[in-house]
Amino acid sequence: MEASTTVNKMLAGSKICVPSYQRAYSWDTPTDNNNSKTQTDVFLTDLVDYNKSSAKTPYYFGHFLFEERSDSNFGVIDGQQRLTTIVIFLSALYTRLKSLRNLIDDEEVLYENMVKRKSNYIFSTVDYDNQLFKDYVIDQTKKNKNGLETESARRIVRAFDFFTISFAKKDEQYLTKMLKTVSEATCTSHPVRNESEAIQMFIFQNNRGKKPSNLEIIKAQFMFNVHLYGGEEKDGLIEEIKNRFEKIYKSISSIEYKIDEDDVLVYTIRVHFNSLWESDAIDKINKLLSESNPIPFIKSFTNSLAVSFEHLTTFFSKDEIENIEIHSLVTLGGFAIAIPFIIKAYTYGLSTKDICRICSSMESLVLRHRLIGTRAELTTRINDVYQKFTSEQHDIKPIIDRIEWMKNEPSDNWWWAYWNKTALKDSIQGKIEPPTVRFLLWKYENYLESQGKKGYSVTRFDKIKKPHLEHIAPQTENEKPASGYGRYTEKFKQECIDCLGNYLLLSAPHNESIGNKPFSIKRKSYTQLAQQREIQQMTKQDIAWDRDKIESRKKRIIDFILESY
Repeated sequence: MEASTTVNKMLAGSKICVPSYQRAYSWDTPTDNNNSKTQTDVFLTDLVDYNKSSAKTPYYFGHFLFEERSDSNFGVIDGQQRLTTIVIFLSALYTRLKSLRNLIDDEEVLYENMVKRKSNYIFSTVDYDNQLFKDYVIDQTKKNKNGLETESARRIVRAFDFFTISFAKKDEQYLTKMLKTVSEATCTSHPVRNESEAIQMFIFQNNRGKKPSNLEIIKAQFMFNVHLYGGEEKDGLIEEIKNRFEKIYKSISSIEYKIDEDDVLVYTIRVHFNSLWESDAIDKINKLLSESNPIPFIKSFTNSLAVSFEHLTTFFSKDEIENIEIHSLVTLGGFAIAIPFIIKAYTYGLSTKDICRICSSMESLVLRHRLIGTRAELTTRINDVYQKFTSEQHDIKPIIDRIEWMKNEPSDNWWWAYWNKTALKDSIQGKIEPPTVRFLLWKYENYLESQGKKGYSVTRFDKIKKPHLEHIAPQTENEKPASGYGRYTEKFKQECIDCLGNYLLLSAPHNESIGNKPFSIKRKSYTQLAQQREIQQMTKQDIAWDRDKIESRKKRIIDFILESY
């Protein structure tokens, strides 16, 4: 493998894999719900712009770092996101070109060099995604998107679909020019046999695409320090770190859409050192690695990381699906204060019932913290019960009791009264951020549905189709006399439009269809959810939605919140 080369030459005659201890495919792709710039979008745009330009120098794809394993077999250490995308791009391009005509000899050779030669795949991704990569991207024997177990697999599928759609209406000239640009694009490569050198280079190297996460940097630093100080244990420790990170990255691919990997790194620091005050993971770890013998810390903390990801995979996957208390906390979000408690609870082998009790209690605290928005430092008020929650003393009662005390402490105790019911009631009188309103109205919906029903099954938030917030009295005044909303005075706009009483939960298509229409028309459509039917009932005698109705409904919702939280 030459140091200065082209994409074609770099791939030709090689078998390149992504080692399982590396992270899986992480590049995002534009979707219907998110049209912002993503890595795959920028990848394609850059190529299109290059082809439109009058540039005389070849396109440059950057630097690639490889671990040389044997003759013509390489593990990609740095640049694997770009390399994966190049192969996905080429496979989609070839599919479109083959639909227009038969390949000429030179194109066949390029395909065999860069994508697949007979039954030999030039590039393979991490083990747990590789069969999907072969079936959906290279061979295209898998036509559906069923059974995608990891977020990285879903990203691979989205990237291939994105390029396929992008090429769908392109002509032969466009496609052959793109193929020439990519295959002749220059790059630099550096294959090393010394794994320590490869890891050290990874730590200091920056390339296009996503920058390494803190977790990736910590992994590389651990492996580098083991190479330096591992002594006779080195090979065994390196193998142990690789195995643990293989499991960690598989966990990340399963749950990363619900939690950030670098946040898990911080939570693990808080569990490992038993303090909610720990926040700067990189700084903390670097200080410990600078000690004379960092090996014991590396061994123990790598294990702690693996344990955290293992438990959070269970929490965000199986248990979140089966337990409404967990689903409710996850739906609320902003649960950073709760996760270290939860990791501890799983580690100590607590029952799912106890974990659900922790989640319900933490939900009240997180919600109050978000709504009240004081400068009161939450960590100060709960760190002591966290530190006393240990493998020897893992009774959850002190945690529950502390939160209940904070919620009910008299107002004359200023140090704790930030969190009491009076403060909560005051915080929900006016405008509240829409995501929090959606959450509260989902809870209120379940409350209404459960009234007078035995054995009622709670509706999960993700079962509501595209939940949107509707302003019953529109934000923009409908000035027609028969609109049913009355006149919009300044006081009405300030106190009523964005308050809980004027918000309604409904589906996105429903919200879009009724817009700024008169209340009588909106009211007829309010038939799907219990809170919609509540509006109908409230306006049965007087089909209008004015200040009195808004205030009356706001009181109902606030009474529910105070009773529930």
